[in-house]
Amino acid sequence: MTRALLIVDVQNDFTEGGALAVSGGDAVAQGISALLREHAADYDVIVASRDWHEGSGDNGGHFSADPDYVDTWPVHCVSGTEGAAYDPLLETAAVTHHVFKGQGRPAYSLFEGVTETGETAAGILSAHGVTTADVVGIATDHCVRASALDAIAHGVHVRILTDLVAGVGADSSAAALAELAHAGAELVDTGTGTGTGTGTGTGAEPDARTRPDAGAAREASTEGDAE
Repeated sequence: MTRALLIVDVQNDFTEGGALAVSGGDAVAQGISALLREHAADYDVIVASRDWHEGSGDNGGHFSADPDYVDTWPVHCVSGTEGAAYDPLLETAAVTHHVFKGQGRPAYSLFEGVTETGETAAGILSAHGVTTADVVGIATDHCVRASALDAIAHGVHVRILTDLVAGVGADSSAAALAELAHAGAELVDTGTGTGTGTGTGTGAEPDARTRPDAGAAREASTEGDAE
């Protein structure tokens, strides 16, 4: 059995202090890092995605000055900016493939992105004969949901590691997890992280980060960024 880990959008703009902050995002980053330190060798492929939007235009209607927070959103995760970088608490050394999505258009699923060399997640999983995938990241009720559903559609058995995801809303995240379970996903609490699958996204403007380790860790988090 070939196993993959899919890490969805653990980025500065989606964690505490970001443009579309999700409560518990930093804890998810820490929990995934702990998982990787102990179990990276258990995975044949580790794919991490990031929103990587264009800085000009509305990215196919994805950005709006008057967002509805359903189909339109404030500006976030613009390519090459600090907001688009991985959260500094996420250790990325074990990541085998970095996927960039939403380049000029709306994109929620990790499967809608490509690597710098043009590989898709579907192609990567197929090339490695992946039969099962663990899914972690942000946000449970948006990009985690979309990525997991696409993985299931690709024929992969999916496990959602529920303590390593965080969502925008409690009700919508619970609904997303129920939908995923109905679609065939297995919901697993690893005991590694502190997430609950739900959260309270603030949608606030970026604040200065105060974690004492953020500066050094953020430098490391830019590994794998596109030029």
